[in-house]
Amino acid sequence: MPVTVFIRYEIDPFKRDKFEVYARRWLDIIPHHGGELHGYWMPYEGTNNIAFALISFASLGAYEDYRARLRADDAGRANVEFAEQQQLILAEERSFLEQVTR
Repeated sequence: MPVTVFIRYEIDPFKRDKFEVYARRWLDIIPHHGGELHGYWMPYEGTNNIAFALISFASLGAYEDYRARLRADDAGRANVEFAEQQQLILAEERSFLEQVTR
């Protein structure tokens, strides 16, 4: 069963530019390891500290395999370290969704 991971980020609103750098770095990394990246979204108007990402996988098992490959990837680890060093992500929530309509 295909699964889409919905990631909700609470970001530092004064570090939006750094979050955009972080998000853009995933454009090559995620697909390279098997995720179908639908995109990252940042605040435009209204709430200024919430961002989102959507990534799909063939199954929950495929997601778990992806996570293992990502942990072993130099570019992936470097991007996570960048986010931690910059303290731009204050909280992160993941929901696993299945599509019920088109």
